[in-house]
Parts: sequence; C-alpha cells; structure tokens
Amino acid sequence: MIFFFKPTYVFDKVKDITPDFLKKHGIKGLLLDLDNTLTTHNNPVVPQSSLDWIELMKQSGIKLMIVSNNHAPRVTPFAQQLGINFECEGAKPLTFGYSRAIKRMGLKKSEVAAVGDQIFTDIMGSNLKGIRSFFVFPIKPEESLPFRFKRACEKPFLPKLNK
Repeated sequence: MIFFFKPTYVFDKVKDITPDFLKKHGIKGLLLDLDNTLTTHNNPVVPQSSLDWIELMKQSGIKLMIVSNNHAPRVTPFAQQLGINFECEGAKPLTFGYSRAIKRMGLKKSEVAAVGDQIFTDIMGSNLKGIRSFFVFPIKPEESLPFRFKRACEKPFLPKLNK
C-alpha cells in the first residue's frame, strides 16, 4: 500500500528537473500538475521561473502536457500562456487523465513521468498508471481548511529531498 504514495524521484521545485536528468533516465515527456507545481494555487499568472523552465524543456525536445483536476476555465488560459496542451478534469488519482495525455503525446508509458506536489493525487495516480512520478514540494502552502487537512494527512508520506 505504501508503494502508491512513494514517488520515484523527489525535487525541491519543478525548475530543478533538468533535460539532462530526463534524457539520462529515458524520459521524453512530462505530465505536469498545475496548482502549486507550476504556479501558486488558483493563480492565473505564470511565474517567470515556470516560463523559463517550460522553454528550456521545449528547446530540449521534451514533450509537455498539463494534467489537472481543475476545469477548463482554470486550465485553458494558463496552458495557452505556456504554449502547451492540457487535459483538464484529470480525475487524479484515477488514471483517465494520464491515459488520455500519454496517448495524445504519442509516447510509451516508459518514456513518460508525471510531476506534482500532492501525494494522494499526483503521486498515487502516477503509480497506479505505472509511470514514474516526480514529487515537487508545493510552491506555497494552501490556506483553506480542506487543503490543510489533506496536507496534514499526507505528512507521514512526505519524501525527503534527494541529495
């Protein structure tokens, strides 16, 4: 059971994932969570660090797609700013969104990894799908009671940062 909550790799922030690391591990595509992975929760503005990182990935030939549990009105403008495709209403930790995204990318499961900040959605969904999972620590803690509760439940499963 613990396997489902264990990421394959751990990074502090998404910008710490490098093209060299991906190529070394045979990863040609990334499925990206949105909130607290690429930007703060519900923020419509793309931070410069995410813009720079996305551009680096594109220049390196890495395929990118957002897979979010959010609805289209949240995801569409953000994905358009980044110039990448998306799957909204991904239903993570279920694997429907990941399956659709992998098919659209034209890659094999073995060539894809998913990146996210939540153990019970992003990491569990990746592991259920049988793809590598990259945990990144949240950009900023959410303040709403439901998120604080979820983060408290995740605490025993939080990984340590790879050194």
